[in-house]
Amino acid sequence: MNILKTAASQLGTKEIRGDEDNPQIVKYAQETGITFIDNDDIAWCSTFVNWCAKKSNLPITKKANARSWLNIGTHVLHPEPGDIVIFWRDSIDSWKGHVAIFMGFNYNCSRVFCLGGNQSDTVSITDYDIKKVLGYRRLEEIKKMRIPEPVLKKGNKGQGVMKLQLVLKHLHFNCGDVDGDFGQKTENALKILQANNLLTVNGIHEQKSKDCLESLLQT
Repeated sequence: MNILKTAASQLGTKEIRGDEDNPQIVKYAQETGITFIDNDDIAWCSTFVNWCAKKSNLPITKKANARSWLNIGTHVLHPEPGDIVIFWRDSIDSWKGHVAIFMGFNYNCSRVFCLGGNQSDTVSITDYDIKKVLGYRRLEEIKKMRIPEPVLKKGNKGQGVMKLQLVLKHLHFNCGDVDGDFGQKTENALKILQANNLLTVNGIHEQKSKDCLESLLQT
């Protein structure tokens, strides 16, 4: 299901005031592996996006921190409906933020409309100041992910490297931005993958790392 349709199906889901919790909001966290959230009082914008992405067969962060979405998917400058938008909150240098699903801009592109959770304590469509945008991310369906053919190594550039970075990010190996540039962060992420799976640790995408990635994607 399209992520916007998934999110729209939850419109109106709202926190319950007092000691009682909305079980649907608690379920957003439970079904995405964010185990420490067991009530609707803790900020839940990221758990909502995690839940919508998982239901739509898209990569998730498994984190309640809104800014964790800056490390998932591909950075885009011209977002489309269904992309992820991340905002800063209180201060651009703070850890605080908000994340939601992008829908569009107002007439002069000064406001960003998005569908998200924990927007005035509910799932709603809200507009935010574009000056508070930290970034837009595009998620790719897991089933459409393609592991590139070896050999790829530090210094390589192009679509093959981008495919490798997308898979590494989906599997929560921090390779930096998905930019098609095989740099130090991509090499380090690949070395961690190799070490964790008892492969030769050389930071080079070879046949054994390809086989390992294919196996991990199927689990």
